Amino acid sequence: MNKPVLHVFRNTPFGRETLLQSTYLCQRLQLPLSIYLPEFKRFLFYFDPDVVQVDLDTSYLSDPDTALEHVREILAIHQIEYSLVKPKGKSASDLPDLPIHFSMMTCPRSMSDDTRKIALGHIGSKVRRIVQAAPFPIYLPAPVFKPWTRLAVLYGGSDSAAGALRLALKIQQLSNAPLQLFSQGDRDELASRLLAQGFARQQIEGFDWQFLAEGDITQQLYSLPHDGLVMLGAYGKGMFRETLFGSTMEKVQSGLPNSLMVVGPKCRWATGA
Repeated sequence: MNKPVLHVFRNTPFGRETLLQSTYLCQRLQLPLSIYLPEFKRFLFYFDPDVVQVDLDTSYLSDPDTALEHVREILAIHQIEYSLVKPKGKSASDLPDLPIHFSMMTCPRSMSDDTRKIALGHIGSKVRRIVQAAPFPIYLPAPVFKPWTRLAVLYGGSDSAAGALRLALKIQQLSNAPLQLFSQGDRDELASRLLAQGFARQQIEGFDWQFLAEGDITQQLYSLPHDGLVMLGAYGKGMFRETLFGSTMEKVQSGLPNSLMVVGPKCRWATGA
């Protein structure tokens, strides 16, 4: 994991907070940052075999004359290595094609809807499509800059959840952040599932594994650390069923102000590649 983090810059106060989140992430993981300054309201990702068109809300085109200046000001303070993303080409005059060779991508919870109308517990349809198709994980930052100092992994048995745990172990190695695993259900059953997914028994026995009470996950969210980067799998069936985009994850999102790191079904961490 040495490729850059992709960040689509929005030249607004909320966009500044999101860039601060990406900057902090890169500092903790010792990764470079690639910033895309959009000139148009839409762009394409050519994922194999999917093509995803991302439609930005108008705030991403705010005051383009000062966008680069604001980026430089923020990154100069934090001394982050960065580059500007150049489209690979255009599928139409106003539809640039962005590269996809990144370690991860930062996305606000919505990129295509008016951000003032998006509740904390709602994910925009375009961001869902990126998560579903991308070969890299998606970082969904808190609305304002909030440093994380530990990792909290939600594991319910799905392959995507196993991918989130693999990624968390890598992030732990890079950031030296403590890691906790959170589950609901039977420990022996889930431990057997982890073994089947390639984790070693000694490794599993060494996890700081917390089991939440059965029932509505909303009532258990207070158990997750307030300063944790919450990591989870998307589109996976397990004890946290339909983990990201079913009713369970909407409850997690609406009840937690934490930043989220999401591993989708095509992500290389989910597939173990």
